[in-house]
Amino acid sequence: MASGRNGTLYAGMTNDLAQRVRKHKKGTASEFTKQYDVKKLVYYEKYKSMEEALVREKQMKSWKRQWKMRLVDHCNPEWKDLWEDLV
Repeated sequence: MASGRNGTLYAGMTNDLAQRVRKHKKGTASEFTKQYDVKKLVYYEKYKSMEEALVREKQMKSWKRQWKMRLVDHCNPEWKDLWEDLV
């Protein structure tokens, strides 16, 4: 999730991506994402188990900002809100 291309980035995991994105868009996901207006789904991955997803989330949260931006740039160069594709 992101507030924009050069804005705040947020990495998290969920077992219901559509529901979680709705919360971000409404500003009810967390105080952090509400404060920084993090409402755009710019990248996501799917995993077979919550354990795998948790490992990946922790990995990504330890990354430098530049690495996260490079990943989004590679997969979504226009930083399009992928919400429309998801629903």
